[in-house]
Amino acid sequence: MLPYLMPYRVRWIAMIVVALASLAATVAIPLMTKAVIDGPIRRQDQHGLWLLGAAAMGVGVAEAVLWFIRRWLVARATMGVEADIRKELYARLQILPMSFHGKWESGQLLSRIMNDLGTIRRFMSFGLIFLMLNILQIVIITAILLAMYWPLGVVVLVSIVPITLTVLHFQQEYTRLSRLAQDQAGHVATHVEEAALGIRVVKSFGREDYVYDRFDEQLTDLYDTQVSRVSVSAKFWTLLEVIPNLTLIVVLGFGAYAAGHGHVTMGTLVAFITMMLSLVWPIASLGFLLSMTQESFTAANRITEIFDAPTEIVDGPLDEAPRLGRLELVDVGFRFPDESAGQHNWALRHVNLTVEPGETLAIVGSTGSGKSVLTGLISRLYDPTEGTIRIDSHDIRELSLDALRRTVVTAFEDPTLFSMSVAENLRLGRPQAGDAELREAIDIAAAGFVYDLPFGLETRIGEQGMSLSGGQRQRLSLARAILAAPRILVLDDTLSALDIHTEAVVEEALRRVLRSATGIVVAHRASTVLLADRVALLQNGTITHVGTHAELLAAVPEYRYLLAADDELDDGAERDCTWEADQPRGHTADEDGVERRLEREAFEGRR
Repeated sequence: MLPYLMPYRVRWIAMIVVALASLAATVAIPLMTKAVIDGPIRRQDQHGLWLLGAAAMGVGVAEAVLWFIRRWLVARATMGVEADIRKELYARLQILPMSFHGKWESGQLLSRIMNDLGTIRRFMSFGLIFLMLNILQIVIITAILLAMYWPLGVVVLVSIVPITLTVLHFQQEYTRLSRLAQDQAGHVATHVEEAALGIRVVKSFGREDYVYDRFDEQLTDLYDTQVSRVSVSAKFWTLLEVIPNLTLIVVLGFGAYAAGHGHVTMGTLVAFITMMLSLVWPIASLGFLLSMTQESFTAANRITEIFDAPTEIVDGPLDEAPRLGRLELVDVGFRFPDESAGQHNWALRHVNLTVEPGETLAIVGSTGSGKSVLTGLISRLYDPTEGTIRIDSHDIRELSLDALRRTVVTAFEDPTLFSMSVAENLRLGRPQAGDAELREAIDIAAAGFVYDLPFGLETRIGEQGMSLSGGQRQRLSLARAILAAPRILVLDDTLSALDIHTEAVVEEALRRVLRSATGIVVAHRASTVLLADRVALLQNGTITHVGTHAELLAAVPEYRYLLAADDELDDGAERDCTWEADQPRGHTADEDGVERRLEREAFEGRR
């Protein structure tokens, strides 16, 4: 926390000085009251009474002004610290790897960046200052009371012991409930966010009541935890209210006896009682302030979990982007940790590929074969567990992330669009792109529908682009990737939501783009495969065959089966391909039929 306080150290120092001055004024007023009673009032000195009365009034006004200045200074300083930490936390989230984001609920992250930071700010702006001042006030006033009349001072000092025991008794339980409530608030935030983003699914299945019941269950748990926390806090307050009041009664009784027997003056007794009353709030508020302290410590620990999360993927020393775009994967393997089982599952193993500059490679495989993981490794969304990925003979871990991601751009099957204008979404990867380049990318992606939106390219498309169809979102994602002008363009099944006619238009334009870039195309359709110069068949996390489309179609039954099943060939052809997987290699009449069917559909799509 200290590094974030340094830019505001002048304000903090000024605030502490002002706070001490206001505390001095608080202590001075009872002492001045004693001086007035034992001096001018006792001697009936009217001039001295006016003089000391004016001085006391001046001290009271000064105390009020100092309180105002202190609150203004601390508010400015703590809001600045909160904003700085929030920016650092957001920046941290941007550099943490996908493995981190895959394990964390978005609501938990939102709870930390908003609620927990707010808790810390409130503690720093109110709790921390008052806790320090109240403890200091208790110590100073107790010392003054002991000096005034030590028997009564001992009574006040002894009353602090049960207060300390009360705090220690309830502290651990309150801390546990505070952490539980903050975690449950994160779960509630996650549920609300998911329900908002998935509202179409909820409504289409008519599951509004089910979603509401789940939310009600989570909210009830949060409510029960908060009630338990309030119950513990109420016990705090009850004891911390009772003890000072009982102490005050004892002091009044002993003080009256001492004044009646001449052990103390009336001025001393009034000043003693006034100071004693000034201790009631600092002592009674200790429970509240210590509760706030525990909440802020819990919030700080939750935030620290994010700052302490390992980054794993860090910048390399080379900041110059590769010029050619030659991609090479050497014995690459990747596995996801399975924490529950204590084991690791390999998603990819022994992957070897080379893609020359300007060449396009299609990756074909069944669902779950590791295609998306492979594309994520190229742009370092993940790092390979073993092996090396090179671009122009440089290990991609030697490149800075900025240089790598200027070189490699991915268009995803399930694209993410942001709550900003169409133009801002498209320029996300290349903010300096001109209007002509923007229009060209839109034309290549067949995304001309954007010109028909209410405000054209300046139309805000809403969160996640929910106002657009799946095909429209994919085309905008493709245009965004093309506009970035990368040396390596990765298309992770980007055309899956397009109809056959739109797909044909996009593919024809993509052929021109891919001539000047190295292309990696994840494909399920034969028409998309025909974009590529070569095809790699990915099976169970390993590249088993590499060749041209015609070569694999002729020699690899598994490849024919994947494309035939995807293009909805008749059941007989699929059965033949499945049966032939175990037969000697040969080019049968059925294979010729499959190949002619695939090529005819591709030709019709291009036409």
